[in-house]
Amino acid sequence: MNQRVETVTGPVDASKLGKTLVHEHFFFGYPGFHGDFTRGRFDWNEKRNQGIEVAERIMQHGVETVIDPTPNDCGRNPLLLREISEATGLQIICSTGYYYEGEGATPYFTFRQSLGTAEDEIHELFLTEVTEGIEGTGIKPGIIKLASSKGEITPYEKMFFRAGAKVQAQTGIPILTHTQEGTMGLEQVKLLLEHGADPSKLVIGHMCGTTDIHQHFEVLKQGVYVAFDRFGLQGIVGAPADEERMAVFLGLAALGYEKQLLLSHDTVNIWLGKEPILPESIAHLLRNWTPVHLFERIIPMMKEKGCPEEKLNKILNENPMHIFTGRKEEAEKNNQAGKAGLS
Repeated sequence: MNQRVETVTGPVDASKLGKTLVHEHFFFGYPGFHGDFTRGRFDWNEKRNQGIEVAERIMQHGVETVIDPTPNDCGRNPLLLREISEATGLQIICSTGYYYEGEGATPYFTFRQSLGTAEDEIHELFLTEVTEGIEGTGIKPGIIKLASSKGEITPYEKMFFRAGAKVQAQTGIPILTHTQEGTMGLEQVKLLLEHGADPSKLVIGHMCGTTDIHQHFEVLKQGVYVAFDRFGLQGIVGAPADEERMAVFLGLAALGYEKQLLLSHDTVNIWLGKEPILPESIAHLLRNWTPVHLFERIIPMMKEKGCPEEKLNKILNENPMHIFTGRKEEAEKNNQAGKAGLS
């Protein structure tokens, strides 16, 4: 049976996703950006045109689909994404979800948590958006976005994880997570599985924030996907160099885990509010943090280091499709192959 995937322009067959970047932000604003519109005004046509330029740049490298997991509290705008998709033909999948406690819009649900209603309301919000659409637009998210803090999943964050797992069990929608600096990946998986999530539809994001390959093994053994999705973001917020994360990625691929690996950049292409002015030292570190860095620099380097093109094509073209269709049996088979490679 064909599996349909919700995009901002409507459902498409999963087999039609093609080459996919699994974690890029067309627009992103830290909570509070609305209060800075005097300096950083929001002009719809300007943002639309900027988004079209980003989409066209990505599509020049054969990308057909982008997952944009911008959380509800960080400027998610499905209508704007729909206009970009309609203008370019790029398929865009948006999310429902909230950011981690330290950088999200926490007071709203923290207040409701004190009343004892928050978790039920989060579940209701996720389920309503997944089944009926976002804010009356009819646009449905294709994934649930969840996030945890560095070194812990706070009680606030656990509400979202439990609600997300419950909605996934009800609807089958995939879950994509944010790990802060690659921490808490295994703990995220265990929490989600405890509450009914399907491991073959879980993407543990930003795991490339750690170069400890044993942490990757422990997460991959659970049958989930691991995303190396911050290429180009290096030298700040605890991010390792591209060469370091590439070494871990290539090692895992060589051991037979390629069916559970995903690639992307986590770029913020257009900031909401006033555009930040980066110090020269940071701007230099982020010079390659673009949504085409993989294709222009990283993948050619991976091929030079012996990673077969067939594996890379699988990771970019097939694995994203299977996030939505599920692949439990093959993931388990792949785990056994990986374990054998370690013995």
